[in-house]
Amino acid sequence: MNSLRENANYITEKAITAVLPDEAVKRALANREFSGRVVMVAIGKAAWQMAKAAKNIMGDRIEKGIVITKYDHVKGPIPGCECLEAGHPVPDENSFSATERAVEMVSGLTEEDTVLFLVSGGGSALFEKPLIPGEELQDITEQLLKSGASITEINTIRKRLSAVKGGRLAEICAPAKVFSIVLSDIIGDPLDMIASGPAYPDSSTCEDALYIVRKHDLELSDTALSLLARETPKELDNVETVINGSVRELCVAAKAACEELGYETEILTDRLACEARDAGVWLAEIAKEHKSTDHKIAFIAGGETVVHIKGTGLGGRNQELALAAADIINGMKAAIFSVGSDGTDGPTDAAGGYVDGDSAGALGAAGIDLIEVLNNNDSYNALKAIGGLIMTGPTGTNVNDFACLLMEAE
Repeated sequence: MNSLRENANYITEKAITAVLPDEAVKRALANREFSGRVVMVAIGKAAWQMAKAAKNIMGDRIEKGIVITKYDHVKGPIPGCECLEAGHPVPDENSFSATERAVEMVSGLTEEDTVLFLVSGGGSALFEKPLIPGEELQDITEQLLKSGASITEINTIRKRLSAVKGGRLAEICAPAKVFSIVLSDIIGDPLDMIASGPAYPDSSTCEDALYIVRKHDLELSDTALSLLARETPKELDNVETVINGSVRELCVAAKAACEELGYETEILTDRLACEARDAGVWLAEIAKEHKSTDHKIAFIAGGETVVHIKGTGLGGRNQELALAAADIINGMKAAIFSVGSDGTDGPTDAAGGYVDGDSAGALGAAGIDLIEVLNNNDSYNALKAIGGLIMTGPTGTNVNDFACLLMEAE
């Protein structure tokens, strides 16, 4: 199975390299002129990479800037910019203080000025000025993450508890113009949900938010509930937004890498949205259907799955997806792997997970009960024991995940 693992690593590297934000920022800024002062605010897991690209292009035309990204994601200084790291996926005191600094930076601008707003996934936790005590916001975020709520559901709640989400940052920037360049990490590229839409009119309603509370049985204070009943901005006249980079591009790049290696390849979907283990079983069942293949084939699915956390283990959605397929493809000349394009899967240092036809046997030999591990959401430690973790480190981009099934002739 060594060749399958080597191919998985190659496909992962080529796919992620293709969606690094440098070219996306370059395309968005091409032939664009700004009047007045330009202040740059970059938020999200790809913030440093996006800000670095913008500064390389615009130089001193950017008067000042701030980068707010995840811990260990700043790769060096950027001239004229403050580079700050903060908590993800749960906001922390550094998230709050960094956001306060950004608010100060964009306040007091004139209608001739522009805020260059660089947005990538992860911004919801990293960019936060809560309207409730920070500890309460952290608790609500934890409840949402453990509930299995979708990212749009989570962000519908988040934006109503924040002074900068749901279009409110754009109101703070006014009368200055806001030019947003966005890397999408949400299926369908809903601009008001990516990083909870700090500079985009909000399409969700108070009724949506209250339904999510009931659906996931969330425990909220009276103050938080009253904020959910306050409507968010529905129109903003000082914002222009360009979206450059999405999961579709990630899947197309993965397909090209597969074909380069000789696999006949099909993209099944770029809108995968279900329980992680269900997605793993689905790909494994496709492997069973093609068990008698006489040539190399590959199937790709992009999107973002969820994990309904019931155990106390360590893992992420991509690792759980892969592990859930291990038993079904046992003995087959097949591999299933799933990767987060940002290089961090859940609260772990792994980008994702890999299994092949030998993995179930390796787990058994190590005394690891696959069902028990899945029930405890401990995919990280199980995959680590058999060399099934995919480690990339922070990649500098964030455009959802992709999963891949590779099959070779028996």
